[in-house]
Amino acid sequence: MKKAMAGVVAAGVILTGAGAALAAQKGSIPTLRSTGVQFSKGVYEFNPPGTDHGSFEWTGDLKDAEPDDGHNVYVQVRVEGHGWARYYGKQGRTVEMRHSDWSGAQQYTDDAKLRVCRDRGSLRPDNCSPTRSFSYTLR
Repeated sequence: MKKAMAGVVAAGVILTGAGAALAAQKGSIPTLRSTGVQFSKGVYEFNPPGTDHGSFEWTGDLKDAEPDDGHNVYVQVRVEGHGWARYYGKQGRTVEMRHSDWSGAQQYTDDAKLRVCRDRGSLRPDNCSPTRSFSYTLR
């Protein structure tokens, strides 16, 4: 009887832990700025395995903060095992961005980096905000 009860308790602990480990994790992205570019109202979510590829899903407003300078702005996102992906805004405007990034080689994404930049053309280096890192933590 004690062994059966211990088995039931162990199964309950394992199932409870698995449910907590697979829960989506959400948070806010602080305002990111660099000369000529701003990203605000940002939120993110790490999706669990089986939901949207276990992706890092993010949204926010990308603003061309110096619309008369003739340069476009973009968001760069990097998930583990991949290089930076670029998502361009609209020159002289604020646009809502909403994207998901993931690695096809993994069941879920647990590390992501995000920054915003102003595209200054091929002759001058782009200027970017400090990179923010996000991690999926098991609860």
